[in-house]
Amino acid sequence: MTFSLLARDPESGALGGAAATGNLCVGAWVLRGKAGVGLSASQGHYPSTLWGDNVLDHLANGIEPEDAIRETVAPDPGRAVRQLLVLDQNGRGAAFSGDMNVPEIAEQVKPSICAGGNMLSHAGVIDAMVEGYQSAQASFLQRLLAGLKQGAQAGGDARGLMSAAVLIVSESSPPIDIRIDQAQDPLGELLNLAASVEAPDYKRWMQALPTLSVPHPKR
Repeated sequence: MTFSLLARDPESGALGGAAATGNLCVGAWVLRGKAGVGLSASQGHYPSTLWGDNVLDHLANGIEPEDAIRETVAPDPGRAVRQLLVLDQNGRGAAFSGDMNVPEIAEQVKPSICAGGNMLSHAGVIDAMVEGYQSAQASFLQRLLAGLKQGAQAGGDARGLMSAAVLIVSESSPPIDIRIDQAQDPLGELLNLAASVEAPDYKRWMQALPTLSVPHPKR
């Protein structure tokens, strides 16, 4: 139903997530993030929006990603129809894929990257998404979008796409949370929205906003 990519930008330390699905509201349902803590993607045949927040709470309490996944998943009797990805502030990732999700189901965890999906056209969609992100020579936002685009071009969600989203959190910059919730071409519209976010005037305005590292900027 959904394919998602979580990544840590080695230059800025920012965490970013990108997700797309053949259903509604992927940004609101799937991606969760907290600067200085981590990022999560909770998805699946019957996703739990609670999982995404719970696993970040465990990270904030000092629990390692694999243990945070275990603590989140174990108490839920419906875990077999859910999928969860997490990446901590240091780029360590973990994933859980319930075996009663709709095939194809796939996941990939490597340093500073965690990706996964379900109801995929084929398992190689996840490999394509990761390769698209890693091979792109662009801003962090555009690299996340490149991963999402390559995953879609490789087959993406078996039903096609309806919604897409990107979430970026950082201690040194304001969050970026952009979403297309229902569209014929959600990736195309998301790319247009990202271009507006990276327009010079908007970027200058964002750089004057408070952040965790500079909560009271001088004007």
